[in-house]
Amino acid sequence: MNPQHFDFEIVDGHVGVITLNRPDRLNALTFASYEELRDFFAWLDGNDRVRAVVLTGSGRAFCSGGDVEDIIGELFSRDMKGLLAFTRVTGALIENIRKCKKPVIAAVNGVAVGAGAVMALAADLRLASEKARFGFIFPQVGLCGADMGATYLLPRVVGLGHASELLFTGEIIRADRAERIGLVNRVVPPEALRAEALALAGKLARGPFFAHQMTKQMLEDEATLNLREAIEAEAQAQAICMAHPDFREAFDAWTEKRPPRFEGLAEPEGGA
Repeated sequence: MNPQHFDFEIVDGHVGVITLNRPDRLNALTFASYEELRDFFAWLDGNDRVRAVVLTGSGRAFCSGGDVEDIIGELFSRDMKGLLAFTRVTGALIENIRKCKKPVIAAVNGVAVGAGAVMALAADLRLASEKARFGFIFPQVGLCGADMGATYLLPRVVGLGHASELLFTGEIIRADRAERIGLVNRVVPPEALRAEALALAGKLARGPFFAHQMTKQMLEDEATLNLREAIEAEAQAQAICMAHPDFREAFDAWTEKRPPRFEGLAEPEGGA
């Protein structure tokens, strides 16, 4: 699948890198790019070669949200049915990021506001440049903070108090504060961001892919379970992993004092 509205490459054989590439518009999204990103994450989910994903932006922004010129004016001409069709597309993008069974790392190189902030939030892990800025700026444009799954995901990441503040005020926060409240996992110098993100993605890609998929699925599923249900679900999930060849391979590698070769790993290849 060759995307038209962003760049994609496969690095070190198994790491897929998506780069939003409209630096002159701060990587703002259009109707077409929302739809293509939605479909691309669904395609990635079924791509056996890609075992981890990095999402980043070009230039000085990660993503500044929906393009005002391309989207806002058009929305004013739509009726409720048309508005709902658009908001469902944007939400489906976030759903597909969460449903993608590969670990997704957001490498936030600059401003991430509106839809850009929610895309970063939907990733499993977030690395931020010291120049990164985050803002769920929907109230600044007269909209509620409940957009694209933000009111579901943000309290799970930063807690209800911080989420309420960010979603009510639309305040833009710096990377250091984002790290303090748990919105990002790590803040790094701008020049180190790509290397750090690729190193982390590579480590995950070389790991037990079947088990990583199970971990992501259980993190999602257990949000609605009570403790007893969660423990039982994890008992079943771990038993399934114990029956997988990767469990035996990890043990054999340990006893033979060698790195494990988990199922599906191939020698790195260049290109996409």
